[in-house]
Amino acid sequence: MPVRTYDVTERVFTAMQTLDITSLAGYPEHEIRPVLPSLVRMSLLSPLDNTEGSMESRKQILAVLIGIEVVNSIVSYLQVNYHELENDLKKELQTRQKNSAANFMDAQQQQQQQPQPEYGLQSGIALGFERADVARKVRVVLSEIFNLQQQLTNANAGGSGSGSESKAATATTNNAGSSSGGGSSPTTATLLQATHSEMLDDGIYLEEVVDILCIALAELPSLLNILELTDALVQVPNGYRIVCALVANFPDCYRDVVSHVIANCDEEAADGKQRLLLLMSLSEMNPSQALANRSMCVEMLKVPSFMLKLALKHPDDLIAFLTGLLLGNDQNLRSWFALYIRTSQKRKGDALNLVRVELLQKIVRITSKAAELKDFNLQGAVLLRLYCALRGIGGLKFNDDEITALSQLVTSCPKATPSGVRFVTLALCMLIACPSLVSTIQLENKAVEWLQWLIREDAFFCKRSGSSSSLGEMLLLLAIHFHSNQITAISEMVCSTLAMKIPIRPNSTNRIKQLFTQDLFTEQVVALHAVRVPVTPQLNGTIPGYLPVHCIHQLLKSRTFLKHKVPIKSWIFKQICSSVRPVHPVMPALVEVFVNTLIIPNPTGKISIDHMHRPFTELEILHVFRTSPLTFFAEELQSESSDELAQVEVSCPLTSQLLMIYYLMLYEDTRLMNLSALGGRKQKEYTNNFLSGLPLKYLVQKAHQYHSDYLSLFHPLLRLIISNYPHLSMVDDWLEEHYLGGSSSLQHVNHELKLELLERALNMLKAKPQLAIRIFKRLLQLPPESLAQYAPKLVEHLPHVFAKDVPRYVKDLYNDLWLRLNAVLPTTFWLMSLRAITRSADSMSNRRSFGNESLLEPMDVLACPRQVFCSPYMLVILLRILKGSLAASKTYLNVHMQQKQVLDKNGLVQTDADREELKTTLIASQESAAVHILLEVLEHMDSKASSRVALLELREIQGIIGSYVHQAFITEPSLAKLVHFQTYPKSVIPMIVASVPSMHICIDFVHEFLNVTEMDKQIFTIELTSHLVLNYSIPRSLGVSKFCLNVIQTTLSLLTSSAKCKFLRHVLPSMVRFVETFPILAEDCVNILMNTGRSLHSQSSLGVTTMQMPLTESAKLCSYRDAQLHINMIEDAFKVLVEAVMQKAELY
Repeated sequence: MPVRTYDVTERVFTAMQTLDITSLAGYPEHEIRPVLPSLVRMSLLSPLDNTEGSMESRKQILAVLIGIEVVNSIVSYLQVNYHELENDLKKELQTRQKNSAANFMDAQQQQQQQPQPEYGLQSGIALGFERADVARKVRVVLSEIFNLQQQLTNANAGGSGSGSESKAATATTNNAGSSSGGGSSPTTATLLQATHSEMLDDGIYLEEVVDILCIALAELPSLLNILELTDALVQVPNGYRIVCALVANFPDCYRDVVSHVIANCDEEAADGKQRLLLLMSLSEMNPSQALANRSMCVEMLKVPSFMLKLALKHPDDLIAFLTGLLLGNDQNLRSWFALYIRTSQKRKGDALNLVRVELLQKIVRITSKAAELKDFNLQGAVLLRLYCALRGIGGLKFNDDEITALSQLVTSCPKATPSGVRFVTLALCMLIACPSLVSTIQLENKAVEWLQWLIREDAFFCKRSGSSSSLGEMLLLLAIHFHSNQITAISEMVCSTLAMKIPIRPNSTNRIKQLFTQDLFTEQVVALHAVRVPVTPQLNGTIPGYLPVHCIHQLLKSRTFLKHKVPIKSWIFKQICSSVRPVHPVMPALVEVFVNTLIIPNPTGKISIDHMHRPFTELEILHVFRTSPLTFFAEELQSESSDELAQVEVSCPLTSQLLMIYYLMLYEDTRLMNLSALGGRKQKEYTNNFLSGLPLKYLVQKAHQYHSDYLSLFHPLLRLIISNYPHLSMVDDWLEEHYLGGSSSLQHVNHELKLELLERALNMLKAKPQLAIRIFKRLLQLPPESLAQYAPKLVEHLPHVFAKDVPRYVKDLYNDLWLRLNAVLPTTFWLMSLRAITRSADSMSNRRSFGNESLLEPMDVLACPRQVFCSPYMLVILLRILKGSLAASKTYLNVHMQQKQVLDKNGLVQTDADREELKTTLIASQESAAVHILLEVLEHMDSKASSRVALLELREIQGIIGSYVHQAFITEPSLAKLVHFQTYPKSVIPMIVASVPSMHICIDFVHEFLNVTEMDKQIFTIELTSHLVLNYSIPRSLGVSKFCLNVIQTTLSLLTSSAKCKFLRHVLPSMVRFVETFPILAEDCVNILMNTGRSLHSQSSLGVTTMQMPLTESAKLCSYRDAQLHINMIEDAFKVLVEAVMQKAELY
């Protein structure tokens, strides 16, 4: 019987889905034969609704069935008593389940050795089925299905290894499975043998089996499930036809059956081919669901062969689909499909071969019509990326036909359009990623000719054709990397251009490397051509691709320009001027490499270099800053300019200035670090006056303000400035700048103020302060660069603004203005402020400059009139300048020692401990002198403070000076030891201890000062210690207090009467403070007082001293009188101790 005629056609299934009876009536009888069971059942069952439409449909079905002879037999199957049959089948299933595990081995042996009558048929299944009645036929078919399901279950149980019987069954069938070949597992072999069915294997009974199963599925839903039927029937040869017929009769189950088969399909299993055959039959039966079925395969990561065959049914979508699989975001999907490609090549799978043939035809088609196709560049680029993914990710090995076609496609010559540049860029990357494209001499010559065409074609090589980067730059960069043998960099560039991660092995790039380095681009050709490539206009970090800056950076890094004597300074300068924000990440690296080649042209010494690059001149640097409104601060800026510089336009002043500042900072830092490596070679040095005219601090603040735009530049620039210019990056400045920037809720306005109006407001401060308040508020709204033009006039009136009779609110506003101007160009502004404060501009200008910029010596800063220190606002400004000058002084001394190095007779740097010690001593003396001057200011104000206003001013000045001293002690703790060793006025001790929180560190070393033999230092130390322990009553303070009392007792026992009285007069208040802090010391203090009092009384009574001969009568009288005075002082000390300590209720 020709069973193929029984297949369900597409139009029949479509008509069954929509129940289009009219269409079914027009189809031939053999075509609608598989769906007759459903039609017969619909015609015989009573409808749920008796509407006119329903009755009309039923009449149409009956009209279709009239005249078909087989309908009568189908009707007879509907007349079976399925309720009774269901009960019998349930009993049979229970019996099967009980006996299946125990008798599985016996049943296998009996079936193999001696066949028994089955299902009550004495003449065998086939002949008995023909002779049986209708009910028996239904019973036989269902029993055969149940037998299949049970055998399938037993085989699966045996494969899982559960139960001793299953293991035994598996072991028994192991030999039979191995003899069947193909490397099948024991479970698979058992399944192949178990699923033999005489009735289902033959197509003769196919129609009747389908009829019975269709009706049974509808009548026995509790026993039969179409998904379970599918798993059982797929094991027999004609099972896929039966399943297709069942699905055609129940079209609503189509998606469930397909998803179930896909989820349980394993192409390598024994039933894999049968399941694939079933899936293809179901897809041919319903081609409209091909894309949905393909999506299910992708979601489940199952049946890739079926997925590819479905994709071939939509060839227009094939490339996009494959590209999505290999280049999508799903890593699991990519790995799964790549594994299939690798394994399918070994098995020579038909689905993958069909796809390769289709793709090859597409390549041939578009290459043959390249001139006619408008979208050739787009189609070619997509195919190139797909084949690169197949080769790099899927591991596909190209055959000869594919290599020939791809070579023809890669070496195409498109027009110079953006899409053409993109196509050629991908083709170039494919040549590197797929070395098989240059595997023969013919292919290699073809690739060389194509690359030479690219070099000759100016439209590709130099111009950008509307795109962000040109192919010429990429060719240059590839050649540079090949010359330096940086295969990793080439791999990264190819992968980023192709937008995929593919492996590129070094040994696979040897041939293409030889083409680049020997046939196309020698080192000299690369260097000469790179300089002629125009700079990238408006270069910023958002421009993708490979740009000229990449090529120049790599050539500088490899010292190629130096080897071939190619000047590069002009190109780098133009690119800096053409840079805009956000800054390109390669630009800082380019500047760094350029500086390294200037200072260290030959770090390894492997190559001979005669040519030297030249650093930027002052004129070139000033050209970048010419548009800045802040350069008026620089007093010695040159105004000359050349015609060549005038033609260079600065695109973004801020970006170019930041890059140039980074160059200057890095140049000076590298030069100082490599002075010994220069070997006496004279290197250009930028003068201090030149550097002082550049707004370094302002530019750093701008970079911080636009931090995201200058991310790659801000951090290295800040590091260099902190290291070499600490006075421009002080913590107080950063904090106050942040406060001023965050507290101002007003937007910066550009409405500039007339200078005459500011002059008028400053002259009328006392008469009309409201005018100054209004003007100052307007100035605070201006940005710093606009505010800078008013700096000379503002600073000129600084002493008048801080006069005593000026309102405090005006002073606060002026102080904010000073801080804003201090953030622009602090060093020059400090000099202007000092001139205004001292009112002697001539004498200030005659003092020598100091530091890397025009800074004053720290002691010159404090050489101001006394009234300056009595003004809190001017004192704050003075201390700010003092901090900066001290920080700059340290840096200057370090730089001076580096520049004036001492060399031994071999030319090596000799360490000089004496010079280092002198430097440390000088820095310490400057810092300690500054602290002593400020402490003397406190003493002077304390002596003059008589009124309430003077006391308030003293309190404010004390806080300002105490804050400065505290920061100085925290920064350098050894300074605290030095200052106290040198001592200062004792009247200042209480104020310093109260206003300097870090004074507690003195407790650690104050006992060392007591070993000094000078009485004044001992008295100072004891008084300092008493105030310290009064403020810091910690356990260590108790030990120091005891030590002080011991020193007092010892000293009193050794001194003469006059010295003893002097010493006692100064230490008695300190002893009271010791006892007040630690009452436990009261007994020691009382003993000291008692012993000293007795000693003084005895000596005065005798009229002698411990070290002298008896005195004259007048001397005796004087000695007696002084002793009485000191005895009274001791008695007063007793009273104070009793009142201050002994009578405290807290002690008891």
